Amino acid sequence: MGRIICAGLGPGDPDLMSRRAERAVRTAGHVAYFRKKGRKGQARQIVEGLLAESAIELAMEYPVTTEVPFNSPDYNALLSAFYDDWAARLEALAQSTDIVVLCEGDPFFYGSFMHLYTRLRDRVEIEVIPGITGMTGCWTATGTPITWGDDVLTVLMGTMDEEDMVARMAATDAIVVMKTGRNLPKVKRALARAGRLDAAWLVERGTMAGERIVRLAETEATDCPYFAIVLVHGHGRRPEAVRMEAAQ
Repeated sequence: MGRIICAGLGPGDPDLMSRRAERAVRTAGHVAYFRKKGRKGQARQIVEGLLAESAIELAMEYPVTTEVPFNSPDYNALLSAFYDDWAARLEALAQSTDIVVLCEGDPFFYGSFMHLYTRLRDRVEIEVIPGITGMTGCWTATGTPITWGDDVLTVLMGTMDEEDMVARMAATDAIVVMKTGRNLPKVKRALARAGRLDAAWLVERGTMAGERIVRLAETEATDCPYFAIVLVHGHGRRPEAVRMEAAQ
């Protein structure tokens, strides 16, 4: 019996990959990774030059879903069948060899691998190598700590209902918004309604080539790359300030 080893590759810069993940990548005989049809795939790009020449590559191409609403039954059915199919293929291959599955960021933080993991964890041996999350790379790129003292950090999805987004933005200290893309105008409106827009940053391709950091309020963009995150840093309640308040 082989194993399925999911290697978390970090936010994009190959230098931010863990030593353990790099060892798994360099020694892999079979490598699987997600990608859109016609694209190389972000995870595959991160490991460029690291794979053995003899490594067999398995590109797991997402079904075309751009013309199907993401919250429709058809969309969910397409993706469910896709994950079922690849879970069966990887399980069959793992009967005789190890397979390394590449995952940008951390596999257990909104990673596509989770859908394979839940299908396979009781059927084959799985090892998951954690990685630095994309949001960690993005807030470090801004040069400002995301949280201080007892700040509360809330991670939101740009696909959320706008009213729910506004409520959560207003009730927290630091904010990360993922899955921005075409949801960027809705995210901007929600931040403005919550009184947080002036403190928001848009970080595109954090830690990667082409990294771009701008004040969200100053951009007229209505869309952004897939690898883009909106950030609002915490209020700056430093530990010493918290201690002084507690003593009063």
